[in-house]
Amino acid sequence: MSASSTARRVAATVLAAGAVVSVVALPASAHDGDRHRTPKVEISRVQADSPGRDNRTNRSLNAEWVEITNNTRHGINLDGWTLKDEDGHRYKFNDVRLAGRSTIRIHTGEGRDTRTDLFQDRRNYVWDNHSDTATLRDDRGRTVDTESWGRHHHRR
Repeated sequence: MSASSTARRVAATVLAAGAVVSVVALPASAHDGDRHRTPKVEISRVQADSPGRDNRTNRSLNAEWVEITNNTRHGINLDGWTLKDEDGHRYKFNDVRLAGRSTIRIHTGEGRDTRTDLFQDRRNYVWDNHSDTATLRDDRGRTVDTESWGRHHHRR
């Protein structure tokens, strides 16, 4: 074997190894970027199936809820924002300010609104226990976040 063919083999091996490292490294670095990106406002939790029997008592209705979290340091005015299910049931936020780094829970039933809990004042369930999508929109109708469960199996 000549020195030039050995040099070519070594160069080819180094290039091939570099290509493999590049291919392996690309998805990891792309994923790292996604992992650190936190939405400003998001649907952070949903309890669509209230514990116990669905007997339409106010207590049972209020055990069905959606949590909205503000991940920023600054308060956000939710006035005019909406929370909607797949069947078109819509809750409109009126005069609600969500403090920075805080969460508010939107219950289905009746109650007195506070800084941490809002009530839709409904007498029927909104969220389907088995499959539904909660959609949060801002005051201009732009989708801010969605959360799906059941047949959807993924966040949209």
